[in-house]
Amino acid sequence: MKKSTVSLLGLIAAFALSSADAQTARPTPGLPQPPALEVSSFVLMEQSTGAVLASREPDLRVEPASITKIMSAYVVFESVRAGEIRLSEEAVVSENAWRMQGSRTFLDLNSRVSVENLLLGMIVQSGNDASVALAEHLAGAEEDFAGIMNAAAARLGLAGTRYENSTGWPGENHYTTAADTALLTRAMIRDYPELYAMHAIREFTWNGIAQPNRNTLLARDATVDGVKTGHTQSAGYCLVASAVRDGMRLIAVVMGASSDAQRSQDALRLLSYGFRYFENRTLLEAGASLGSARVWKGGDTVIGLTVPEGVAMTLPKNTADGAETEVVVNEPLIAPLATDTVIGKVLVTVNGEVLAQQPLVPERAVSAGSWWQRTRDAVLLWFE
Repeated sequence: MKKSTVSLLGLIAAFALSSADAQTARPTPGLPQPPALEVSSFVLMEQSTGAVLASREPDLRVEPASITKIMSAYVVFESVRAGEIRLSEEAVVSENAWRMQGSRTFLDLNSRVSVENLLLGMIVQSGNDASVALAEHLAGAEEDFAGIMNAAAARLGLAGTRYENSTGWPGENHYTTAADTALLTRAMIRDYPELYAMHAIREFTWNGIAQPNRNTLLARDATVDGVKTGHTQSAGYCLVASAVRDGMRLIAVVMGASSDAQRSQDALRLLSYGFRYFENRTLLEAGASLGSARVWKGGDTVIGLTVPEGVAMTLPKNTADGAETEVVVNEPLIAPLATDTVIGKVLVTVNGEVLAQQPLVPERAVSAGSWWQRTRDAVLLWFE
């Protein structure tokens, strides 16, 4: 059965410090403020629920530098999944790709390179030449590939993002936000987990040149398995890091750090904060039995109550220990009732504060009763 994921609401909005500038949010008793990072912006997000656990200027428009390649990879992964291209097929390295400056895979002009190796060059080595070769192979021209990237951004709801190229080369209309970057990374890990695994590879060799992954956290912390670094003089040092501990995955986005060492340390501080103070809790299971209610004018007179989706949340540790469920039925219930008929709601509360609510539905369908049952219940309802 399906389990829905609910972002931080009500009481949890205060706990999670999900304001525009979390470092100035009013502290919650028992929950320390997140690290005070000297960067342009940052976001710490839990992967499965999408809960924002800490942020600073999350919607600030910034240059993404090579963080752009997360979207470039996402678009290529999308094409592989759709069967439009294969990892084994080869692309021809154009002069345009071969001449790219900045970080490179050192592709040979007019050589034929598989999509898989180009992805490794782009993801592990941050190769601009590999990025352009992929863009041209997929779309014919890099500007057309940028159009595909922007269409994907729109589908994913990345309202503060626009791309001009596949590499992150500075451009007047090439920008993103820390919040959008976290959402994009969440989508990649959710939609393409097998291909996302490329981001954990620590070294890739092409043309006899071995280059390490620029994400130094891969070597420092065994729980980190991605994602991408970025740097230009105008963008500063950027890093998207993701790690899994005790079954919970966090995504840390750091934009505009002053050095490679700072971006890595700041991302690690965010991850450590999230894992130390938060946990995922299932507050309500999908299909849980939630009592019964009287049904009128039906073949059955009593029906079980349930929810079609569960409630999972990311909460400060121990917050959910006192969680309670309150069932509210829209009485009277008149047959016929389908299994997707909303007949009330279920509130999940802690200390009287509503954390989430879900629609209440019948455990099974109830058909209309016979003429006698409908007439009898009509009379009885008159006196209710």
